[in-house]
Amino acid sequence: MSRSEQMTKVLRTLSTTTPDIEAAAVVDNDGLMMASSLPQDIADDAVAAMSAALLGMSERIVAELARGKFELNLIRGTDGYTILSRAGGEAVLMVLASQRAKLGLIFLDASRASREIARILS
Repeated sequence: MSRSEQMTKVLRTLSTTTPDIEAAAVVDNDGLMMASSLPQDIADDAVAAMSAALLGMSERIVAELARGKFELNLIRGTDGYTILSRAGGEAVLMVLASQRAKLGLIFLDASRASREIARILS
C-alpha cells in the first residue's frame, strides 16, 4: 500500500470513528495535497494552499512569541471548526468539525491521526 493510500485510510478512519469530524486532509509544507477525505464541493487545491499559508503564519507567531513549537491551530466559525495539527516535520493535518463537536475528543483523535501520519511519512 502506498503512503498516500495509507494516509487516506487514516483520514477515513478518523472521519468514521469521530462523528463530529466532517472532513480531513493531509497537506505538505508547500501547500500540496497529500491525501484527503474532503467533500466533492470543496476544492482540494484551495484547501491545501490555505492550510499551508495558515501553517506558516501559525509557526511564525509561535516562534516570534516564544511559545515553543507549533502543535495546533483552531479556527471557530459560525458553522463549525477548522483545526490544523502538525503531522511530523513534512505535513499538517487539517480537520473540519461540526459546530456541536466535542473539542476534547476531536483534539485527541486528531493528535492520534497526526502521529500515525507522521509515522507513515518517516
